[in-house]
Amino acid sequence: MRCPKCNSPIHPSEADCPHCGAERVPRRVIFGEGKEFRLTPEEESFELGDPSETRDWNFSQERRVESSPPIAEAPKTPQRAHWGGFMRRGWAFLIDAVVISLLSTVMGAISLVGYKVGLAAHGRSITWQNAMPLMAMLTWGSIALATIYFVMFHGMEGRTIGKWLLGLRVVGGEERPVTYKQSLVRWVVMVGFAPILLGFLWVIWSREKRGWHDFLARTWVIRD
Repeated sequence: MRCPKCNSPIHPSEADCPHCGAERVPRRVIFGEGKEFRLTPEEESFELGDPSETRDWNFSQERRVESSPPIAEAPKTPQRAHWGGFMRRGWAFLIDAVVISLLSTVMGAISLVGYKVGLAAHGRSITWQNAMPLMAMLTWGSIALATIYFVMFHGMEGRTIGKWLLGLRVVGGEERPVTYKQSLVRWVVMVGFAPILLGFLWVIWSREKRGWHDFLARTWVIRD
């Protein structure tokens, strides 16, 4: 730094020039070219709170919570049905046959008493000759009783007393309950193929343990 009067060098810490005693003028440092500060017309028209400006700064204070997509449940693996085998179905049918026999015996005893009372009213007793109508009535009555037994029980719950004891159930497609129509078709076909026994024996070779009456009635026998 130099003295502005005598142009002698002056140390920055000295307030006066040591050579001529002139007071040192403080130096001002100006960066760049000095310009007068003025507002432009666009800046002069700006007002605090202008909607045009605040619209761009409209921050929502609400926090958006992105809903996560619902977690899909894993599809349930369908359980494989356990088919009712030949022996289990055979024992169930035997139990049903015993039940029908007991019911037929009770029905026959009541019918016999009524038949004797009717003959006695005409002064006659029962003989082999006049017992034929009674035998025919008991035969058709037993068939009707067995039909009602199997159709009614299969149509209601899909199981008879024998099937209930051995844990079996007759179902339709997709394990739906069978209808009374299916139960009737199943019973009629089973009785029709009963003399040759092949319809029921087919359960042994069938992969799903189905007899001919099951195929025609579209039914299956499963184990619960």
